[in-house]
Amino acid sequence: MEATSVFLILLLISASMLCIALIVYIGRIAKSINKIEKKISDLTTELNPLINSARDLSDKLSTLTDEINSQIYISKKVVDNVKDSVDKIISFEENIRRGLEEPVMGLLKNLSAIFNGVNSFWSTYKNQH
Repeated sequence: MEATSVFLILLLISASMLCIALIVYIGRIAKSINKIEKKISDLTTELNPLINSARDLSDKLSTLTDEINSQIYISKKVVDNVKDSVDKIISFEENIRRGLEEPVMGLLKNLSAIFNGVNSFWSTYKNQH
């Protein structure tokens, strides 16, 4: 047996060992990939209900927001109607006050003048008798 034959046998044994190691490591890599695939599948299965729940929550929040906006609009209309009614009442009160103020002031001036006239008359009448 020559040295080249020994080296050739060692080289073939080494290549066989490398092939066996490569097969073992490829098997381990395949198992790891299968585990990762299973975990991703499990994660997907668990995420689907979460996504559906988030979608339902989003729909409910959208509906709630629409209802709140509707209630705010109605409240705003009620407040505007009350404001308009109060403004009309205040305007009516001012019109009544203006309408009554001038005649009452005129009446008071006339009564005051009559009272002063009567007082003057009585004072003059008393001084003459």
